[in-house]
Amino acid sequence: MVCKVNIHEKPKLNNPVLIEGLPGIGFVANIAALHLIQELKGKLFAEIVSASFQDLAVTTETGGTRSPINELYYCKRDDGGRDLIVWYGNTQALTTFGQYELCGQVLNIAEELGCRFIVTLGGFKIDEAKETPQIYCAATDHETLNEALKLGAKVMVGQIFGVAGILLGVGRLRGFKGFSLLVETLGMYPDANAARHVFSALNKFLNLNIDLSRLDLAAERTKKLLESFGLVSSVVEEKKEEQPFRWFV
Repeated sequence: MVCKVNIHEKPKLNNPVLIEGLPGIGFVANIAALHLIQELKGKLFAEIVSASFQDLAVTTETGGTRSPINELYYCKRDDGGRDLIVWYGNTQALTTFGQYELCGQVLNIAEELGCRFIVTLGGFKIDEAKETPQIYCAATDHETLNEALKLGAKVMVGQIFGVAGILLGVGRLRGFKGFSLLVETLGMYPDANAARHVFSALNKFLNLNIDLSRLDLAAERTKKLLESFGLVSSVVEEKKEEQPFRWFV
C-alpha cells in the first residue's frame, strides 16, 4: 500500500468547491474544516490512508485503535449555493512523494464529482500575537486572486509549504482554479482566533452565513485529537528550534 482510497459514496453535487483543512501552522485549517463539517452536517464519503502518514496507532479508552487518516466530506447546500467537498484529517504526508500523491488522489476524486475550484487554508507564522490578524492570499490566476483580495486579504509573498501550497500548484496544472487564505498566528497551539478570521473570509466568499459562536468547541476537539497523536502538548511549552510539522502552512 502506498496511498489507498476507500470511497463509500459518490454524491451528486452542485458545482462543488474543494476546501482543504489539514493540520498545519496554528492548526487553522483543521479547526475551520471541522467547524464547517459540523455546522453544515457534512457526510463522510471517502477515507484515505497512506504509507507516508505517521507510523503509529493511538489506542482508545475502549481498547480500540485509531490511525492517521484523511477524510473527505460533502456538504450539500439548501440555499442553492455551491456544494462543498471538505478535506479533513489528523495528518499530512511526511514525505515529498507522499504529499504529491495525496494531492493527486484528492484532485482525482474532486474532478470526478465535478469540482473545478479549490480553497486551501492555513496559518502564517508571526512572532507576536495580534488581536486582529492579517490574512494573506495566493491564487492560480489573476482573476481568482482578485476574488481573494476582495475578502480583505493581502498578497502573499514567499513560499507556501505543505498541502496548502502543493494542492494549488498541482491543481493549476490540471485546470483547476483556486486560492489559498493564510492567517497570521503564533502557530504553537490550535489557534481558534486565527481560524475565526479565516472562516469569516470563507463565509463571505461562499455566502455561507455560518455562526462562529461554536468555533471554540471545534478548536477544543481539534486540540484533543492532535494531543492523542502527539502533535501538540497538553501544556504550552516554550518555543523549540524543532517542532512537529513546522514546515506545513
